[in-house]
This record gives sequence, C-alpha cells and structure tokens, in this order.
Amino acid sequence: MELSKTEFLSNLANLIPMPDYNQSPRNMYQCQMGKQTMGTPCLNWPKQAANKLYRLQTPATPLFRPVHHDNVRLDDFAMGTNAIVAVISYTGYDMEDAMIINKSAHERGFAYGSIYKSKFIELDGTSYFARSPHLPELNKLLDNDGLPHAGTKLWHGCPFYCYFDVDTSTYKVVKLDEKEDCVVDSVRYCGNFKANARRMVCITLRIPRPPTIGDKFASRAGQKGICSQRYPAEDLPFSETGLIPDIVFNPHGFPSRMTIAMMIETMAGKSAALHGLVHDATPFRFSEKHTAIDYFGRLLEAGGYNYYGTERLYSGVDGREMSADIFFGVVHYQRLRHMVFDKWQVRSTGPVDAITQQPIKGRKRGGGVRFGEMERDALISHGAAFLLQDRLFHNSDKTHTLVCSKCGSILAPLKKIIKRTETGKLQSMPDNCRLCGDGAGVGYIEIPFSFKYLVTELSSVNINARFKLMNI
Repeated sequence: MELSKTEFLSNLANLIPMPDYNQSPRNMYQCQMGKQTMGTPCLNWPKQAANKLYRLQTPATPLFRPVHHDNVRLDDFAMGTNAIVAVISYTGYDMEDAMIINKSAHERGFAYGSIYKSKFIELDGTSYFARSPHLPELNKLLDNDGLPHAGTKLWHGCPFYCYFDVDTSTYKVVKLDEKEDCVVDSVRYCGNFKANARRMVCITLRIPRPPTIGDKFASRAGQKGICSQRYPAEDLPFSETGLIPDIVFNPHGFPSRMTIAMMIETMAGKSAALHGLVHDATPFRFSEKHTAIDYFGRLLEAGGYNYYGTERLYSGVDGREMSADIFFGVVHYQRLRHMVFDKWQVRSTGPVDAITQQPIKGRKRGGGVRFGEMERDALISHGAAFLLQDRLFHNSDKTHTLVCSKCGSILAPLKKIIKRTETGKLQSMPDNCRLCGDGAGVGYIEIPFSFKYLVTELSSVNINARFKLMNI
C-alpha cells in the first residue's frame, strides 16, 4: 500500500504541475529540463567559488504548484518566472516552437540571468601580486596589489591582473581571455598567510546574460522553444483591461503534444492572480466527475472572466478587435542554460587538417560546421549544383594535381624539378610520368584533396586507380 498516489514519482517529476494530464514523453522532457534551468543554485553567493554558476536575477514563485514544491522549500531556490501568455498565431515569428517576447517586459528584466565564473590564480614562491608603476593606464583597473577592483567592468584583452617576478625582476600583466564583457564580482585571497605558502587568489566574474534571440525557454509541461523575436509592446495585442502578453505562444504546439496541463495552468494561474491564491497542482486530485477545467473555470467566472479562460484581444497595430477568442493567462516559464552566445559558430578562413586539407572541427579551435551527407542530399534535391560545388570543393579541400592522360594515374607523374648539377648550374627537369616514361600526356586537374588521399591509401594496399580524362 502506498502512502500517496505520487510516491512513485521522483523529486523532479513531483514538481511538474498535474503530470497526469500530459503525454508521458513531455513529462520526461521536463524532468531533464528541470535540471537545466537558469535558476537559483545556492544562497551563499559571496562565498561561492564554483567554476561556473547560472543565476536567474528575478525569479518568482509559481501560482500553480504541487504540494511537493512547498515540502522541499523550492521557493528558496526558484527555477523560473511567471509570464502572461497569449496563445495566438501572431506575425509568423512564432512558428515551429518559437516564441515572441514582449520587448518592454524584456527591458523590465523579464528572465534576466547572469553567469558567475571563478578564476583561480596561483603564484609560486618567487612571485607576488603587485601593480606595475611603469604603466599608469593600469591604475583605472587594478589596485596596488595588481588585482582588479570589485565592480570593475572588464572586456576581452584588457589587463586582468599584474604580478612581479622576482627571478626576472619584471612586472608581468596578464590579459583577460573571456570573449564577452564582464564585471568583477569579488576578489578573494585563498590559502594561509605563511611566508612560504603559495599565493592564490580567486577572482569571480559576473557575466550579464539578458534574453536574446535564440535563447531557450520552456514551460513546466515540456513545451520547449526559443525566443525568435523581441516585439515592441505597442504592436502586440492587448486585452480590454490593458494587459499585454509577455510571451506569444503558437497554438499549433498543443494538438500533437497533448500538454493539457499547460492549458489548465494557464487558467489556474489566471484565477490565482485574480483571487490572490496559490492553487494545488498535485496530480490525481481531479476526476471525470469533478474536472479541473470546471473548477478553475468557475473561479474565472467568479472573477468576471470567461469560463474557458479566453478573452477578446485588440490588435496593437490598428486597434481593431480580433475576431477570435484568445486563450490568455499566466504560465510559469523556465529560462534554460542553452544560450545562443555559447553555441554560435562561424568561420571564413582558418586552420585546416594536416591530412585531409579540409577545415578542422571544433568551435574553440576556430573550425567549421560539418556539411554532411544529409545537407548534400538536400542541395541535390533542390538542384543547387553550383552551391554544392562551392561548399564541398572550392571552400573545402580544392587542390591542383598532376595526372597522366595516357595511363590515367595521378600518382605516377612527377612535378618539374629544379636541381643543381655537379658544375653548380641549375638544371630544370620537366613534368614526367614514371610509368609512361615521358611527359607528353601530363597535365593539371582540380580535384578534392580527400579524393587524392583516398587514391594514395588504396595504393598502399596494392589497389591502383586509373582515370579516364576528356576535354569538356
């Protein structure tokens, strides 16, 4: 016998509002995304020295939450913020799980986050922190100990700290390697104060991260999506009471996902805000006789709103009433730690692989994004042959190599050699094919270097590749 109907659920699953009204994969998605929120991981921020911490600056307590939320005191470690959501297909920027954020709400601090990074600097016994007297420009950023002031704004390549090396009798300035602007949150001395102790300092940097286009958000029903546009408030639809939505959610996200709990949460959050309540979202509390929609619908009616949670909205562009009932309410949204600033990748020229002569992979190494077989097939299906040649040949591993039209080999021809004779004179030997014995049929062709590498690999296992050449 179970103590309650929710005992079989984990901690994360118990935090989902009414998971019995969702499709099971959506509940599993939320169990994963609940661990990826930009929430409140700790309360002792001044004493934290973790390598990387995410923080939501303006969290809020959900108006529709399970009992487990209060049992574990999750309000002390809030995970999201309450948003006014309008379920409407508006402007086309909300297609395919994208969502529009109210620009004015964004400017007021909606879902504003920060990243805290701690850098540990350790010096050996022959060095100590000190600011160089020969560089007066350091005075604005560093104190007498050569460390940055708390609250100082830093940027990529600016002086980070300075120390004096006793062995070389020189001051050394270390530059900041962070790619984005940041603020010094705290500077702390680590270790003991003995004369022979190694000197270590922990500098915590705070990187502001306001929501930008491409950042990931999710409701607690597993409805994940990215911010596609920050739309001006004056162009968004508004209700008769003057409410403007913080988030515009596309209605096509409901039918196939079957996240009925998010619909119920929209009505419950709206009624909770009207009556000053916090509603219980523990699963298995409602039945077919006593439905959740009826319960929250009657509360909305008591507050003077529509039973089904819909409202008439007016276009922000021309002020006319929209000829549809718009689902409108309050939903608790989570900002996830997947941000576009950490993932964007672009490359024009850069390092290439030594073996294949193709661009290397890896965002940190300045590499490119892989153009794979599926992308190739997509371009073929669109008939974009020249674009295919541009991506896979001209901008990848294009190479000029010798080929013999007589024997069809690309390995037998030798390039023109200039060597010095015994008498000291320079002697030029023309292009020559080792198999044919002359250079009459030797010429240049353009092929991918990876193809030449394949032919070389085949020759190592005694497989010869011959080519038929023709003039086009």
